[in-house]
Amino acid sequence: MSKLVTIYGGSGFVGRYIARRLAKDGWRVRVAVRRPNEAMHVRPYGVVGQVEPVLCNIRDDASVRSVLLGADVVINCVGTFNRKGKNNFDAIQNEGAGRIARIAAAEGVARMVHISAIGADHESDCLYSRSKGLGETKVLEHFPKAVILRPSVIFGGEDQFFNRFAAMSRLTPVLPLVGADTKFQAVYVDDVAQAAVKGAQGSAAPGIYELGGPEISSFREMIQQMLCVIRRRRLVLNIPFWIAGPMATMMELGQTLSLGLIPARLTKDQVSSLRSDNVVNADALGFADLGIEPQSPEAVLPEYLWPFRPSGQYAAIKESAGNLRAG
Repeated sequence: MSKLVTIYGGSGFVGRYIARRLAKDGWRVRVAVRRPNEAMHVRPYGVVGQVEPVLCNIRDDASVRSVLLGADVVINCVGTFNRKGKNNFDAIQNEGAGRIARIAAAEGVARMVHISAIGADHESDCLYSRSKGLGETKVLEHFPKAVILRPSVIFGGEDQFFNRFAAMSRLTPVLPLVGADTKFQAVYVDDVAQAAVKGAQGSAAPGIYELGGPEISSFREMIQQMLCVIRRRRLVLNIPFWIAGPMATMMELGQTLSLGLIPARLTKDQVSSLRSDNVVNADALGFADLGIEPQSPEAVLPEYLWPFRPSGQYAAIKESAGNLRAG
């Protein structure tokens, strides 16, 4: 019988790529999510019945246990950018991660892969990074042989990074950035998925792996690269941290006073996070130790950002015609 994996958050941005790869390799895949009816897009990744969305709330022991019974491997992809509410940083990225590891160990699951983030630190001033660090500590406490993956900012067809700024470029001649000089090592989502699959298969040694792409770029350089791909000229404007802090405070206040109807486009925690570079440490385990050669944004961005070009899919044809006229 084929092996069974439970992927918590398996219908999300990273999880769906992991699910697709494991299904292709013949695994039976349980995709544990809060809303299974919104995760039906994962079912075609395999043959009938091979990939199944199942109901799970990682804030509840019984719910977590019910979806991992019989699993050979568990993979935790659940994360959040919500600082408040029931599904906040601590509940999801700290307590939730620890709960999965504790129950997986108790039920005799053979292997665990946990998706964290570069910058995870239980002593960080950034609440997001602190919750990621605390979650890692709990995972290793209960499941010492877990494979923990710390990616830098992740890009791919469904990302909320390049897609977000590309959409903004349609509406405004100026793209304001907080921390424009902060360094990132953007990593392709399917490369992260490939690393997770190696952990699931047991071909990756237990430990913490920091995953970054082949290029280190500033926030400004990444946005300029995106603008080049979508054929738009925009002013990239840096917002100093001393201005960004009060801006974030006012936006969060507006969200509170509107009872959440007006979402905060910038938070104090995001400002705190952007003060630090998001790149792989020189002495960390990484893609090379997994035998993976990561892809660069330059190779991938044109595949999914073309809808944001003024001429969409016809941009290349118009440019070619222009060259002919010029000749």
